[in-house]
Amino acid sequence: MKCPIAALILLATLLLIALAPSASAALRAGAATSNITPDMGVVLDGTIMKIGPAKHVHDELHARCLVLDDGRTRLAFAICDVTMIAPEIVAEAKELIRRSLNLPPANVLISATHTHSAPRALNVGFGPANDAYHHFLARRIADGVRRAANQLAPAKVAWGSVAKPEFVFNRRWFVKSDSQRANPFGRRGERVQFGPDRAEAEKPAGPVDPEFFVLSVQHADGRPLCLLANYGLHYIGGVPTGHVSADYFGVFAERVRAGLGAMDQEPPFVGILSNGASGDVNGVDLRAKTPTARGYERMREVAGALAEAAVAIVGRAEHRDDLPLAAQLVDLPLAVRKPDAAQLDWARAVLASPEGKAAKPARPVIYARETLGLSEFPDQVPVTLQAFRIGALTIAAAPCEVFAETGLAIKQAGPDATFLIELANGYGGYLPTTEQHALGGYETWPARSSFLETGAEPKIRAGLVDLIRAVNAGEGQERPAGGSR
Repeated sequence: MKCPIAALILLATLLLIALAPSASAALRAGAATSNITPDMGVVLDGTIMKIGPAKHVHDELHARCLVLDDGRTRLAFAICDVTMIAPEIVAEAKELIRRSLNLPPANVLISATHTHSAPRALNVGFGPANDAYHHFLARRIADGVRRAANQLAPAKVAWGSVAKPEFVFNRRWFVKSDSQRANPFGRRGERVQFGPDRAEAEKPAGPVDPEFFVLSVQHADGRPLCLLANYGLHYIGGVPTGHVSADYFGVFAERVRAGLGAMDQEPPFVGILSNGASGDVNGVDLRAKTPTARGYERMREVAGALAEAAVAIVGRAEHRDDLPLAAQLVDLPLAVRKPDAAQLDWARAVLASPEGKAAKPARPVIYARETLGLSEFPDQVPVTLQAFRIGALTIAAAPCEVFAETGLAIKQAGPDATFLIELANGYGGYLPTTEQHALGGYETWPARSSFLETGAEPKIRAGLVDLIRAVNAGEGQERPAGGSR
């Protein structure tokens, strides 16, 4: 009896070893897209801009999803063709993903590309059509991640980057000291303005990040599976009012698929372009004397050049299948810049005036409305910070429109291969540095698009650096709310 029992024990042990997750298990990956195009009539405008309802679909919007699994840890990306996504929608999508895939929220990164030709998925009272779209969006994001997980297959990854400075320009400029243009609140003397007249402009108020980063995922046999790129360019825009479009992010997805020869592949290849630190960066060269091509023409120009660069990076990269994965997440509580009694009195007076009832409101009216909207915010909000590790590659994520200066500092503090995805896991508005707050300009004006405390940037920067260090120090896990230290 002893020999058969010993043999059974040995067999059971061998089976457990064979079935147990291994840190050196070969990587698997899956990718999929999920259509998130809104119905006609869904409002495309945001808290500041007034674009109006969707009237035409130029090109469909998608949640472009990638799932990676090393046998111990699974990570999921969902990069969505919307302007921004409210935390409540992110939470709904992540809960659906948790139920279907048993994937914790810390291991799911959901971000917006920031195309301006799409819904701004925020709960700011746009009506029942937009409310219904928000739930549709959450379901479609979850469906996309689930479908990507269904495609999991042996895979290998590589990454690389190249400088593409020709398309990125800081849009905040120091202006001449005698420039007396008032801000919406009637104050004059701000040293920095967003896109000032060329005659008033002196020099850019900050840097840009020209790095174009590519994470390449291939099937085990070398066929392209997915490509996740990252570039700090706000968006292109310049499209007709009411047009729905994924902007240059969508054009890139198609161009890189063609460039890699994956047009008719099964399962379909998925190209993804995420937005880097671009809160103060756009594609307009204020110094240029010749007009730049606009709209869809410019989208094709920029996306085509980036796709060509991506194909070149993939061609010289060495792909591997033995890279461990990890994730870290923290909710950082930050104060809200709520208006005081004097500011509320000013806002009510403006809105009660004849100017406040005009069909086309001026900037003071818009910001009076924003002041009242901001007064309804809580005193403090949680800001979700996240970090993923894929071997020696680190990906940080924040929900804000991060300035290039901050993105560069985070890259500098991280390992050699590090990039940041903005507008991820919620919406935290613009994130000027403390110094940029003092200089003024559109991105600093209190509104539902710029609501965090003036000291938020150093806290978020420090929190992300802590997460980057933690995710590279060992196995990742979700942390409790209250800070990363």
